[in-house]
Amino acid sequence: MPEQRFDRGFMARAIELAARGLYTTEPNPRVGCVLVRDGDIVGEGWHIRAGEGHAEVNALAQAGNRARGATAYVTLEPCSHFGKTPPCANALIDAGVSRVVAAMQDPNPQVAGQGLARLRAAGIEVDCGILEAEARELNPGFIKRMQQGLPWVRLKLAMSMDGRTAMASGESQWITGPQARADVQRWRARSGAVITGADSVLLDDSALTVRPAELGLEPSLAEAAAARQPLRVLIDGRLRVPLHQRLFREAGPVLVVCADPQQQRAQYLQSNVELLALPGEAGRVDLAALLQELGRRGCNEVLVESGAALAGAFWRAGLVDELILYMAPRLLGSRARPLLELPFDQMAEALDLDVTDMRAVGRDWRITARPAQR
Repeated sequence: MPEQRFDRGFMARAIELAARGLYTTEPNPRVGCVLVRDGDIVGEGWHIRAGEGHAEVNALAQAGNRARGATAYVTLEPCSHFGKTPPCANALIDAGVSRVVAAMQDPNPQVAGQGLARLRAAGIEVDCGILEAEARELNPGFIKRMQQGLPWVRLKLAMSMDGRTAMASGESQWITGPQARADVQRWRARSGAVITGADSVLLDDSALTVRPAELGLEPSLAEAAAARQPLRVLIDGRLRVPLHQRLFREAGPVLVVCADPQQQRAQYLQSNVELLALPGEAGRVDLAALLQELGRRGCNEVLVESGAALAGAFWRAGLVDELILYMAPRLLGSRARPLLELPFDQMAEALDLDVTDMRAVGRDWRITARPAQR
């Protein structure tokens, strides 16, 4: 068909639209839709936030009667089940579109090909797999949660050029510059949960909130992103962090995870704090069980912001999907703390990474990498 020559371009536009929901759709996926008739775009839409119209419905509303006979380019297979909104596959059929091009099949078991099958059964031409890799990068957490019940875990670390993250005293504010810190704010904003450890909170008194003024986004988008604060998760095995820390004073829920089911603190019942016991080996918190719990709560992406000990524990347990590493142009010296606690003795124990991106962020560098073997 002649219009297939333009499929990649229109799908690229749909992916661009989907990215507008980067900070607001959790726990739903980010989806974009473009409606094209006679080579012209007649409607565009994206999923803005959970509970509101999906991308296809928003694009159809813009197109109106011009949707009849159009081709719909969608970054994710149109849904076929009733959730908080009616099935998008039905909406496309009722609107009279003649062709649907999907970037990828929906990993949700409730859909998983059924939406495409329903469209074909209605006589609509269907193609799937256009720019699939790019579409998958929009929703790594949603895909993983649908397939494994677990969120996509990003480990954020900041280091000096000599690989140090804090002084021997634990002092770490600030290794990186303001542009890198704003970049971290955006990683927080797209996450369903932010995980930290007791030592980090005690040393830095961090709040782990998303602050609109620091996001570096247009005001309306920044306010929308900050309105959906991630769940702040404190791993505090022995409940050492007092409630006067900023983490508890800032608005929004906090989940405190301890290691002993018998530990109860009356003050937690009088605050916005939920206490959860997840005992693991050697009196430590079971990190894998924590991720399973966050998956059940609908968290697609999780950001770990912690010190070397907890970061190393996540890495040794094989729970990290992606490393976000900021490198500052400074030296902290040999007495400073290392990046991760990975007590290796032999070269054979070294872990290989695949670097997927490297870019300057202000005066700092941001390196994105993934474990080479999964």
